Amino acid sequence: MEKTLSVSLKDTPPESEKPVVLLVDDNEEILEFVSDDLSEKYTVITAHDGKEALEILHNQIAHLVISDVMMPEMDGFELCETIKSSFELSHIPVILLTAKNTLQSKIEGLELGADAYIEKPFSPEYLQVQVSCLLKNRDKIKQYFANSPLVHIKSIAYSKSDETFLEKLNDSIHKNLSNIELDVEHLADAMNMSRPTLYRKIKSISDLTPNELINLARLKKAAELLNEGTMKIYEISDMVGYSSQTHFGRNFLKQFGMSPSDYMNQKQAEKH
Repeated sequence: MEKTLSVSLKDTPPESEKPVVLLVDDNEEILEFVSDDLSEKYTVITAHDGKEALEILHNQIAHLVISDVMMPEMDGFELCETIKSSFELSHIPVILLTAKNTLQSKIEGLELGADAYIEKPFSPEYLQVQVSCLLKNRDKIKQYFANSPLVHIKSIAYSKSDETFLEKLNDSIHKNLSNIELDVEHLADAMNMSRPTLYRKIKSISDLTPNELINLARLKKAAELLNEGTMKIYEISDMVGYSSQTHFGRNFLKQFGMSPSDYMNQKQAEKH
């Protein structure tokens, strides 16, 4: 899904395609002000403290969190630390807003894993640019992973716990690659996660549904085998769980922009 972040009003993406930003602040005026400013390009949801924010994050996808530091119940530092140390949420970028402009406060925020740190009062334009840059960079990484046959799934990890999650996920898919029936139910069992949690994590970390990710893993394994050049295309198609070579060929072409035979020939030519 291509996300257009710098758009004019006339080509604002439909609501369902806008990245979701969770805004956390105990000040109603700031919530309204920042929501209004961001709502043209993003779907903005709001919370009044860290605890409420975590409840929201455990129930729906958010692509980025903007949080005030000083809040009751759970402050922004604690919220950031919880997000970044959580297996389920660690991929979400966090921008901290604070009236404390001491160097120590900035260092603390960044040590807890914050992706950006903005002092109040801040310019709305500056916040827009920070949000846009963080999301665009993540989109580029996701696109590169999806379109490059030999790039490993770990390339889309944003943290150590993401890397662990993606390696385990990749292993689970690869162990069952020849199973045509492999789907999100099988994966949720293998990963010991609920289906909605697994779906949310995969979707927000890769922009793919679990079934799309399974298909991409099949095609990437096929690219690896084609690169080795020791098996026939129909054998590879069968090995990675396709019921027909034609279906495999079509999917490979659609994903990587060339047919399996062209890809194999290109890789063999590069070796000589």
